[in-house]
Amino acid sequence: MKIEINHLNFAYKDKLALQDISLSIQSHDLAVILGPNGSGKSTLLKCIVSILKAQKGSITIDDIDQQSYTPRQLSQLIAYIPQSEVATMELNVFDTVMMGRKPFIEWRATHHDILKTEEVLKELELEELAFRSMHTLSGGERQRVYIARAMVQEPKILLLDEPTANLDIYHQLKVMRLLQQLAASGITVILTEHDINMAARYANKVIMLRSGKVFNCGDSSIFTVENIRHLYDIHVSIQHLQNHIYIIPEKIVK
Repeated sequence: MKIEINHLNFAYKDKLALQDISLSIQSHDLAVILGPNGSGKSTLLKCIVSILKAQKGSITIDDIDQQSYTPRQLSQLIAYIPQSEVATMELNVFDTVMMGRKPFIEWRATHHDILKTEEVLKELELEELAFRSMHTLSGGERQRVYIARAMVQEPKILLLDEPTANLDIYHQLKVMRLLQQLAASGITVILTEHDINMAARYANKVIMLRSGKVFNCGDSSIFTVENIRHLYDIHVSIQHLQNHIYIIPEKIVK
């Protein structure tokens, strides 16, 4: 689904967090939002999913104003995984993942809901954890469960806030490859990421935010020494190997 953001402003009380944000994100996009801490990455995701209401500007989803959708309609279109989530209920992994079907369940889970949950657990190698309590899992295991919960929702738009932050390198690569496959299937995938090399490897659209503004937006060609220096205040070198970009931090800009 196509997302159009036009001249969006959002402020926490008197602090402007997003300023004049205009972006277009298409189906099949795997869009990665990059930027230093406090640049507005998480705030932008929350505005797209309608957790936060912008003071100015608009967001349209498939040419329909976001505010025209009911909460139930949005929950059927968009799955959102926040940066951190606390397991507050005594649920096991299977039941937690099954909760992703909630927007579609009228009275009780159907055979299709159960099969979809089993399918996603297998995809993310969570089968052995299926009947473990969420409270017994590591941070990385819980993160994979929350990604599974979003996947069983079968969203048209998938928003993830630092989805690889608590994962080991094997599961980082597995999750990013999975997100790439979901984007290729037609889902609009938008995530925030601190690992600039992970973004360079997997994203087909890169959004650079600094101080609440879009500093640059485009494909991998925007990974330049100058852009990265202005974005993060660091000097880097860039290498190209086997069709991949590798960004090597060198020193902080004084």
